[in-house]
Amino acid sequence: MINKPLLCFFIVCLFLSDRALSQTVTDDSTMQKIAVGHLVSTYNSSIGQMSRLYNGPEYEFYDPYIKSNAFFLDINAFRPGSVNYDGIFYPNIAMMYDLNKDKVVVLLYNGFSKYSLLNSRVQSFDLLAHHFVYVAPDSLNKAASIDTGFYDEVYRGNLQVLTRWSKSIQSISTQTTLETFFTAASKNYFLKKGNNYYSISGQSSFLKILKDKKKELQQYIKANKIKFRDNPELAMRMIAAEYDQLVR
Repeated sequence: MINKPLLCFFIVCLFLSDRALSQTVTDDSTMQKIAVGHLVSTYNSSIGQMSRLYNGPEYEFYDPYIKSNAFFLDINAFRPGSVNYDGIFYPNIAMMYDLNKDKVVVLLYNGFSKYSLLNSRVQSFDLLAHHFVYVAPDSLNKAASIDTGFYDEVYRGNLQVLTRWSKSIQSISTQTTLETFFTAASKNYFLKKGNNYYSISGQSSFLKILKDKKKELQQYIKANKIKFRDNPELAMRMIAAEYDQLVR
């Protein structure tokens, strides 16, 4: 159970910081978020193993003989991030994202032990300037096959553009050796319109879903010299934002 005095102290601090900040910087929500984030971080450190964040199975690193690594952007080290877990926001958390297992890996409060968060309890997390959301599509959705898991949220408005990152383990055998390695990260794109998810293979499939404004979007793409193949995420973000403007 959480230490009640600490919890009360934490709540009072949040209340006082909110009152003080609202009186002095009512037009600057950024400072308030920083102050609240600091209090949350301090609170999590103070309650140690009692924090609800520390709830998941132990994580074991892969066999060192496997070449390359399983992690997001090939960064095989813990980096500061934030996570919304069980509806609670935790800033300044040392984490990694395993693309092969689709797991968020976090250091235990002792700064040594590693564990993976329970996916279904992670609403979202931020790492290395990317915002990931947990998607569990309705089983009745027939528009496209989209797996349950974490997706890099490229754009969110009336439309939602998502990128699914993944890696896998492959092996190549010769007469004398067996080489095992992680593949380079692959990416698959999805567009959510209404309650449906659609798989995106290119610009034509993207515009097909937005056919009610296809002509206007084609003009926008030409005018802004958007090259879908060069940077799909940027192209989809720009086109989706323009679509949302057109349908307002």
